[in-house]
Amino acid sequence: GRHSMLPRHVQRLGRDWITHWNGSQILALNSPVSSCMRWAGHYPPWASFPLPVSADFSATWRFPPFFGPWRQFQNSHWHLDNYTQSCCFHLPSPSMKSEGEEPLTKKRKLSGQDDTPTPEQQTDLSNQKEVCCLSVAQNEEKHGSKKGTIKRHWEYYCQQSKTMKIAKNKGSDQSSTGSEATFDFTVMSYNILSQNLLEGNSHLYRHCRQRLLCWTYRFPNILQEIKELDADVLCLQEVQEDHYRREIKSSLESLGYHCEYKMRTGRKPDGCAICFKTSKFSLISSNPVEFFRRDIPLLDRDNVGLVLLLQPRFHCKANTAICIANTHLLYNPRRGDIKLTQLAMLLAEIASVAPQKDGSFCPIIICGDFNSVPGSPLYRFIKEGKLNYEGLAIGKVSGQEQFPRGQRILSIPIWPKKLGISQNCVYEIKQQQKEENAGEKLETEKPDNTQEIVVASKKSSSKLRHHFKLSSVYSHYIPETGIPEVTTCHSRSAVTVDYIFYSAAKDDTADQPGEEDSFCGGLKLLGRLALVTEKDLWTVNGLPNEKNCSDHLPLLAEFRLIER
Repeated sequence: GRHSMLPRHVQRLGRDWITHWNGSQILALNSPVSSCMRWAGHYPPWASFPLPVSADFSATWRFPPFFGPWRQFQNSHWHLDNYTQSCCFHLPSPSMKSEGEEPLTKKRKLSGQDDTPTPEQQTDLSNQKEVCCLSVAQNEEKHGSKKGTIKRHWEYYCQQSKTMKIAKNKGSDQSSTGSEATFDFTVMSYNILSQNLLEGNSHLYRHCRQRLLCWTYRFPNILQEIKELDADVLCLQEVQEDHYRREIKSSLESLGYHCEYKMRTGRKPDGCAICFKTSKFSLISSNPVEFFRRDIPLLDRDNVGLVLLLQPRFHCKANTAICIANTHLLYNPRRGDIKLTQLAMLLAEIASVAPQKDGSFCPIIICGDFNSVPGSPLYRFIKEGKLNYEGLAIGKVSGQEQFPRGQRILSIPIWPKKLGISQNCVYEIKQQQKEENAGEKLETEKPDNTQEIVVASKKSSSKLRHHFKLSSVYSHYIPETGIPEVTTCHSRSAVTVDYIFYSAAKDDTADQPGEEDSFCGGLKLLGRLALVTEKDLWTVNGLPNEKNCSDHLPLLAEFRLIER
């Protein structure tokens, strides 16, 4: 090859490297790379590309001959780690798996062997890491880095929402007018990045300075961010169990939250949490959902969900509850069958929790990291309530990869019958009861069409449905420019995977500011905290950074519960 002296994994990058060793020490790339499929060292064309900073050199890795005489390079007193942090230029490990491939450690080991450290060992390791991080932080203070704050503004969809916010700040109580009672509240969805997952996927954060990745630095900033946004309901993902037990729960309780937590069922020590302000809600029920099923080979992953039924603390004639769901679906881009099944299990639990006395569903809000992009089949299924997956490639369900390698077609049905969930995403027992009731009516009204109905149900076996009419809080594109919004950004990708879905009132006019509130009952979107673009994030060196200490951005929306 052109650079036969390079290691094979470097040659496979397919890029020409140009170096000038005349004292300026400039290193450049001359091959464009898609911003959505970026390797660890790539910067977009519009991003600044800082020059290396001189420091004491200590490295055992030898550069190829085209960098010039080794003695000349050694005498220049470079520090490879500092060069890496300032330029975001990295050589991937030869053993690193290709982008999107799920590490083998994500799969549950059914052999019975468990090398998970004990709580005492985890505490010792955490203390050692904290001491190490403090020493690294002191060294890194000598060098500069990209600093700044991401500017996110509040987008209002109802003029009255501004008035209500001012009144709330003044301490006035919400009151009902006429026959309509309203209740305003805010909901946040935030993947706070488990420290365990951060350290296990360090290749995603090589653009970050080391001290910014320490939990002792990240947690105070995350907590401060939660304080400033002051949401009434928090839906958190990747909440590490030992951190939750030692500091997260107590810190949030001191802010007036009640916390419910569901840890993953496998060897990954993180999970999902829903926290709500006791001044705004009381807990009716807490319903954890485990996606792992030992008796079903398809469901061998340890993701979880959590569904809460909350009672608003305000006076009204009807006793309306609100259903809040939170989940973190499987990441693997080529396992769309598992993703859809996990989603169906979550929807089935919601369907069993949310029904009201009159048979309708109470208002529903579903938050989480769905590991699927806008417009993907999984996303459309959530919003449209139906999906015909016949002939759909398993790698195209989530839309995470532009050219997915998992081309196996989804089986019909996707999950086995013993899961106990129908194609309508409800538990089979309740589905059978509904079908029996409907069957009795059909027999009395149209007894001759019974056979046709059975045949029709068999033909629709590749069609998934759910009974919730859901809308997305975010439109996923900047209105003025049409540039995609992003909710997560690290060394390899910047994309939207986090969402807040809600059951909108029948004439919810979120995209028509100034319209009157709905009298049909349900949720009305009053406003949202605007998202930003990938370019905006790279101006502050991506995520995590000095101010935003997760690789995800928090999503925040304000709703109004309306009753007649």
